Amino acid sequence: MRLRALLETDALGLALLCGEDELDRTVHGVMTTDLRDPSRYLSGGELVLSGLAWRRDAADSEPFVRRLVQAGVVALAAGEAELGTVPDDLVVACARYRLPLFAVHESVAFATVTEHVVRQVSGERAGDLAAVVDRHRRLMTSGPAGGGPDVVLDLLGTDLDLRAWVLSPTGRLIAGSKTGPRLPGDVCVRIAAEHLAAARSGRPGPHRVTLDDRTTYSLFPVHGDGSTAPTAAAAPQAAQPAHGGHGTPASPEPRDGRETVLSDWLLVVEADAGDWAEERLDLLYGVTQLIVVERDRRSAARTVRRRLAQEVLELVQAGAAPAEVAARLRVAAPVLVPGLGAAPHWQVVVARVDWDGGGAEGGAAAQALLEEILVDPASTGPEHSDRIAVAHTGDEAVALVPLPAVAGEHDGADGRGLLADALLEAIREPLTAGLDGDGRLTLGISAAVHSAEGLRGALEEARHARRVAAARPGRVCAAGHQELASHVLLLPFVPDDVRRAFTARLLDPLRDYDRRHRAELIPTLEAFLDCDGSWTRCAARLHLHVNTLRYRVGRIEQLTGRDLSRLEDKLDFFLALRMS
Repeated sequence: MRLRALLETDALGLALLCGEDELDRTVHGVMTTDLRDPSRYLSGGELVLSGLAWRRDAADSEPFVRRLVQAGVVALAAGEAELGTVPDDLVVACARYRLPLFAVHESVAFATVTEHVVRQVSGERAGDLAAVVDRHRRLMTSGPAGGGPDVVLDLLGTDLDLRAWVLSPTGRLIAGSKTGPRLPGDVCVRIAAEHLAAARSGRPGPHRVTLDDRTTYSLFPVHGDGSTAPTAAAAPQAAQPAHGGHGTPASPEPRDGRETVLSDWLLVVEADAGDWAEERLDLLYGVTQLIVVERDRRSAARTVRRRLAQEVLELVQAGAAPAEVAARLRVAAPVLVPGLGAAPHWQVVVARVDWDGGGAEGGAAAQALLEEILVDPASTGPEHSDRIAVAHTGDEAVALVPLPAVAGEHDGADGRGLLADALLEAIREPLTAGLDGDGRLTLGISAAVHSAEGLRGALEEARHARRVAAARPGRVCAAGHQELASHVLLLPFVPDDVRRAFTARLLDPLRDYDRRHRAELIPTLEAFLDCDGSWTRCAARLHLHVNTLRYRVGRIEQLTGRDLSRLEDKLDFFLALRMS
């Protein structure tokens, strides 16, 4: 904005004391100071507001004005509240250095002037940036010339001083400003969890979260279903109650809102958007639509990989000859593992999303989540999912995960590949928030196989592991082939009431005792069984004297009437702990 516009704003009540020929200068910011030398805090283009507390006598005015001019300040506004009137020596100094000087009436607060300048400057910048974003959107729509979302995030940083990032629903960093700081991984996960919880609650966006009582972030959902963002004025009315998103789907049959919450990306802005003007909110919604273009392009690129996975899955389920399945795998390998010289091992992962009370089939949601979960959590950007092929049928999604062969490796490859706990470690928190209340995600992971003949067995193994995971408590659970021991195989098929009664009968006496005496009998029992009943190893793990350990084990046996030297009783305790 120009200085002339300030003088023409009656609500500010400014009086020009000198510098009439300089009123076309452009104001880029505002700063309030009473320091004798504020130059270190100035970057140029500011309107400086001062109450003149720095002035002790007339000799102080010239050095103060000189420092402002050297720092590139465009004007000075002096308050009349301290001295009753602006001193003549300050007027003379400003006239000498051609620095426009305004008098601020004592009835006008500096905060009023600051708010007006910031609002006008931000509005003008937002208008300029909106044109850039619109042009960039058109470029992105017609081809990759726009450069991706990173370019617009850079513009937000340079033009509006807004630090912004794009995250996946599990908190994986997809894009960010190349010049700004990287958002820490733990912060990404916490933000994703807060966003999913807020979206599932039905609150209209943008959602605002404050972490550690310090930094506030505003979260804008990025829908990948073709929906469009509303204007700021229309945003609350357009929010979808089921998931807190914006806009209405373009498809005549909109997806279940619970599923879109689990698949939406989100734009994270380090600012509180609660008091933003409509123009700025509209700009950010425009940025989300630009990111949608990039996301839809990435989704389209997955079509070939999904089709390959679907073809292999249908052949395996239909009992096709291994040679036919092998032929399909030879087609898939160059797409999924480009440049690989030898045939890879394959691992199968099965996922299912179940909604309490039924509802829409969860296969599509499971497919989107599996494509996200199988990406290395340490990786960034959307391109790291290019080697994951996931098909879905009904409520189930099935992933073919290629494991490149390692020179000198034996055929079994039993020790390689994905592990259930490691797979969910980085994403359990946000997905639990997204499913809280009425949904569950369960996964099963097979062992690695090295041929088409092994895929059918791997698929059944992964499905059974998923049923084992489904028998456990929690919104997000996984099980691997290592857990399909003979006794664990039986757990998913024991009725819930029987399992609860068995667990309560065996463990409740120990829990009650722990609550009353803080004796830690349950942790002691878990460690004792994990150490195969070895007194010395268990004592070392728990940092206890062996005699203290013997006392605790004796108390466990006394309270339960069991003998931990007997194999049958050890197995009962093991199963009770696994089912609890």
